[in-house]
Amino acid sequence: MEDHDDLLRRKFMEFPYVSATRKQLMVDLMSTVEDRLHSQLLPCNLPPDVRSFKNPNGSAEASLLIRSGDKSSPIPTGVSLNITSISGFLNSSTRAPNFVVELIQSSPKSLVLILDLPHRKDLVRHPDYLKEYYQDTSLDTHRQSLLKLPEIKPYVSPSLFVRAAFSPTASMLEIDAEEEEKLEEILRDHVSPAAKEVLGVWLERCANEELEKRVIGEEEKMELDRRDKSFRKKSIEEDLDLQFPRMFGEEVSSRVVHAIKEAFGVL
Repeated sequence: MEDHDDLLRRKFMEFPYVSATRKQLMVDLMSTVEDRLHSQLLPCNLPPDVRSFKNPNGSAEASLLIRSGDKSSPIPTGVSLNITSISGFLNSSTRAPNFVVELIQSSPKSLVLILDLPHRKDLVRHPDYLKEYYQDTSLDTHRQSLLKLPEIKPYVSPSLFVRAAFSPTASMLEIDAEEEEKLEEILRDHVSPAAKEVLGVWLERCANEELEKRVIGEEEKMELDRRDKSFRKKSIEEDLDLQFPRMFGEEVSSRVVHAIKEAFGVL
C-alpha cells in the first residue's frame, strides 16, 4: 500500500493540466534527475498542504517538490512547480552552473521556453568558466537549432533581473504554432531532445561530484553563497511573491512561499 509521501509524489508527477507530450517531458526530466542523484538527495520534508495546494475556489492548483542534498552532495535543493518548471541548484562546494527548464503556456498553440545552465561566476572576469561550461559543451547549438524552426523566435523577458541572470547560451524562446498538434510535434521532436541534452550536460559536467575536485577557497565559497542567496531571493520576489497571491489567495500563498523561502534559506 502506498504511504502518504508516495501518494503526494505520484500526484506531483501527474501534471494534470498540460498535454501528454509536455507531461512526458517533465516526467522524463524529473525521473532522470532523481534516478541519477538518488543517493545524494534527501526525502522531501515539506508539509502536505505545501506539497499540494489550491486556491479557495479550486480554480488554480499546484504541486511542489523540494529535495535537499545530503551533506556530502553539491546539490542542496531541487524544486519543481506544476507550471512545468524544474530547477537544480548547487551549493558552494562547486562553482558550476545551476539548471533550469521552464515551460510557460499562454494558449493551446503557444508557449515560452526557458532552458539554461545559469552561470554563478562573472563570465567577463572568468573566461575559463565560459569556455568550460558553455563553449566546450556546445550549449549554444541547442538554441541555434531551435531558432531554425519558423514557429520559434527569441523571447525577451520583461524582467531585467531574468535577462541578467541567465547565460548567453540560454534558450529563451517563444513558440507560436498554427495548430495544437504542431506545438505538440515541436515539443516532442525538438524541445524535448534539447532539454534532455542540456540536463545531461548539467548532470555530467556540473552535478557530478566526481569531476569537481578543485579546491574552492573560503572567500570564493562565501561569494558563491551570497550570490546564490541573492539569486534565489530575487527569483522568489519576482515570481512567486507577485504571482501566487493572485492565483491562490493571500492565506495559501503566504504559507507556501514561506515554506519555499525557508527551504532556500532566504527568510
